[in-house]
Amino acid sequence: MTLYTRACSALLFPLHEHLKHHSSVAVRRRLEQSQWWPADQLAAYRVERLRAFLTQIGVDVPYYRRLFAESGFDPQAVATLDDLVRLPLLTKAEIRTHCELLKSEKSGQLSRYNTGGSSGEPLIFFMGRDRKSHDVGAKWRATRWWGVDIGDREMVVWGSPVELGAQDRIRQLRDALMRSRLLPAFEMSEANLDRFVAAIRGYRPKMLFGYPSSLSVIAEHARKRGVALDSLGIKVAFVTSERLYDYQRESIQSAFGCPVANGYGARDAGFIAHECPSGSLHISAEDIIVETVGADGEPVAAGEAGEIVVTHMGTGDFPFVRYRTGDVGVLGDADCACGRGLPVLREVHGRTTDFVVTRDGTLMHGLSLIYTVRDLPGVKQFKIVQESLLRTDVAIVRGPGWNEASAARICVDFRKRLGRDVEVNVSYLDAIEAEKSGKYRYVVSKVAQPSGAGSQHLW
Repeated sequence: MTLYTRACSALLFPLHEHLKHHSSVAVRRRLEQSQWWPADQLAAYRVERLRAFLTQIGVDVPYYRRLFAESGFDPQAVATLDDLVRLPLLTKAEIRTHCELLKSEKSGQLSRYNTGGSSGEPLIFFMGRDRKSHDVGAKWRATRWWGVDIGDREMVVWGSPVELGAQDRIRQLRDALMRSRLLPAFEMSEANLDRFVAAIRGYRPKMLFGYPSSLSVIAEHARKRGVALDSLGIKVAFVTSERLYDYQRESIQSAFGCPVANGYGARDAGFIAHECPSGSLHISAEDIIVETVGADGEPVAAGEAGEIVVTHMGTGDFPFVRYRTGDVGVLGDADCACGRGLPVLREVHGRTTDFVVTRDGTLMHGLSLIYTVRDLPGVKQFKIVQESLLRTDVAIVRGPGWNEASAARICVDFRKRLGRDVEVNVSYLDAIEAEKSGKYRYVVSKVAQPSGAGSQHLW
């Protein structure tokens, strides 16, 4: 670890978090101790924390105060994690309907967030400082598992806003101090891929962070060009936000000469699980309880596939209790060779974010289209289907607040991204049906990706 990295990790970033009134430093230190606890000690801690969390929201949050009273649920009587099954599952629809009632009456400053999620259902929710601190602390702990830390050079392949506001400029300054650089993941043209490869070679980061699809496209492009990236000293590539396929892991590892650390989570559900160097996806169990349920909503056993349901105990200001993520996963029941007592999420299925192809052949991340649709008022659900280079269809399930100006906005924005002569059709449905797998795909492209993006299809 360099002197500058030590200064960032021990001084600059803690000062940054202190100024934001976050407790992430204390959270990370606590988590680095509790990850080594014996199973019985960790289990007892989780039950105690769950009991306190449910007791708190039963007093401070109108939605749960009413729910507990009507159902006769006594949070102080919680004796095991299994007692959670006495509470109903929380859906996106329920959050949209009762958004104001889900805010704690004692919450401090809340930040508004929205997400399209893997179901394609836009969701508005709120986050307090406690939730942010726990998410940052958990991610920070997992970063240090791999021998890297805040302040080590990092290259991030992620979505990038076209126009930067004041907060974005402050974030840019912070990232510069923490030695974190951004490559925009949306536009994967040949010229941009050449520039990305050159930027990575020039910066020589210690770690990469990004979508697995984007990193694998860069890796395949470098391989095609005959450009070596495996001698830069990169120690790990962190990937998240999509399902990581085996071919993507192999491509990234081969090109960059480093292991790939998978992560599973979402903006709404939190940072749920992180991969350790021994290959297990460990749940951030001190803060998060993960259940898997069947189609009937009943729990399934470890080793069986079920929908992932999350209770985040750092969300007292806007609680997520038994929240249905829409993802399918399998809980593990074996200990990890790394020695950590944290439970394992053995498999995660169904998280895919497609690329689309612009009229001129540029490969573009599907999120570049999703961001336009999900932020529009009155959008309950949506699905984007790229039928060809010349035609893209957008299906909308309308809710209160929708107007035809929103449809016009979709057409204009999509043509800016896909090409001026692309036909964009907006249609309306009463509901959007799930795929045969039970998952909803919010972007589907029927256009073959350009050969310059690698030989594997990403959809």
